[in-house]
Amino acid sequence: MQRRSFLTKSALGATAGVIAAPALAQINPEVKWRMASSFPKSLDTIFGSAEAFTKRVAELTGGRFQIRQFAAGDIVPGLQVMDAVQAGTVEMGHTPSYYYFGKDATFAFDCAVPFGLTSRQQTAWFDQGGGRELMRDFFKGYGIINFMAGNTGTQMGGWYRKEIKSLEDVKGMKIRIAGFAGRVMERMGAVPQQIPAGDVYAALEKGTIDAAEWVGPYDDEKLGLAKVAPHYYAPGWWEAGPQLSFYVNIKEWEKLPAQYKAALEAASFECHVTMQAEYDTKNPAALARLIKNGAKLHTFSKAIMDEAYKISTQVMEEEASKNAKFKKVYDPWKRFRQDQNMWASVSEQVMQNYLISIGRK
Repeated sequence: MQRRSFLTKSALGATAGVIAAPALAQINPEVKWRMASSFPKSLDTIFGSAEAFTKRVAELTGGRFQIRQFAAGDIVPGLQVMDAVQAGTVEMGHTPSYYYFGKDATFAFDCAVPFGLTSRQQTAWFDQGGGRELMRDFFKGYGIINFMAGNTGTQMGGWYRKEIKSLEDVKGMKIRIAGFAGRVMERMGAVPQQIPAGDVYAALEKGTIDAAEWVGPYDDEKLGLAKVAPHYYAPGWWEAGPQLSFYVNIKEWEKLPAQYKAALEAASFECHVTMQAEYDTKNPAALARLIKNGAKLHTFSKAIMDEAYKISTQVMEEEASKNAKFKKVYDPWKRFRQDQNMWASVSEQVMQNYLISIGRK
């Protein structure tokens, strides 16, 4: 009798679910958005993770909230995604915020600054350490609400046509690099240039630039940069944990039903976590292939790292002294970084160093 009662209740519950679906469809409207990306379709980890995001939003809303993704250049160039979202040309964007450093240096905290937070620390700062509140207050001035959209982990230091052994080798070097790192490199004597992903290979091949940083082994291999600049350096001290972002036009966000807002937030966080896992899985094998095919792996000298750190600190302190929006984020961010590095020095760093040491035996 109890089993029959249970089955009856289960059947009734299932029927209610079937009835509820059309009812929800009547309550929630069909919404169709366009999302402009800063990346080409060939970068399946970055562009592909955003595609997974749009599919997930559709799944969570019964197919009634559809977001169509466009690659860089399809609607606007990759470096103009923020402008398109702000102007309402598209409802949504997919981009790294440090691309808009020239508008205000504060944008960089939503992505990465030199000698900044690692991927895990960046997520902690944004999700639990006050970063979301600080950055959303800043973005409000541009009519945008921002969401985490993934992280590549610590990036590589880029591809160079010749070895960079000393600070003298940096002087006069034309390098594809953006944001704060570009300002730091300029003070070190280099000539920074901001070039979209799709144009990097041609610029290196033609000698328009001497070096280029992009992401890491998996993506760099796809761009074929090793063929024209064989010297591969680590680490990317300007991108310890660069976070990508989804931008949503605030006016469009406010029109969404509560269920759609929840779906977008859930899908963006899922995308954020998945991207890091994918890079961590794919990068080791890609690096091995690059080296096997002739890439020459190097690390920056201590002299270069020390000079870069010194200048990075100077540049950030100078910006804080003249930019109130930057300082509002920088001061608590700096305290957070200090606490995180102190904790890492007695936890993961110790464990990781040991595992690396025994792995070399």
